Amino acid sequence: MEYPNVGLNDLPNEILLIILKNLNNFDKHYSLHGVNQRLTQLIQDSIFTNHLCFIKKSSDKFIDRLSDKMIHDRFCLQILPSIHDKIECLALESSSMKSVLHASHYANLHCLALHNVDEESFRSLLA
Repeated sequence: MEYPNVGLNDLPNEILLIILKNLNNFDKHYSLHGVNQRLTQLIQDSIFTNHLCFIKKSSDKFIDRLSDKMIHDRFCLQILPSIHDKIECLALESSSMKSVLHASHYANLHCLALHNVDEESFRSLLA
């Protein structure tokens, strides 16, 4: 018996939303933003954009997900400017906090979690 080929775009929005809810917001934006209009529109829903965590916890420290220049540039130049008005909470690591915060104006930002930030970095952020 042959089974029909079903692609991601063949699935109804309801099924896609179930799948998307099981993915990390960071990963879904990096992987699906700009793939096509439908997927971009789905991931730009406020349930996927209101909280973005740019750090990952390893066994003994926080790791910056934006340490790779290509990932960093894609987020700061393309993704964040397209969803900035929906972001309510950001979790950042010290090495990327300045560039992420300067990537756009976050009018609805209510929560900012900073990790591995020394006093000097924090002062320069406030200046």
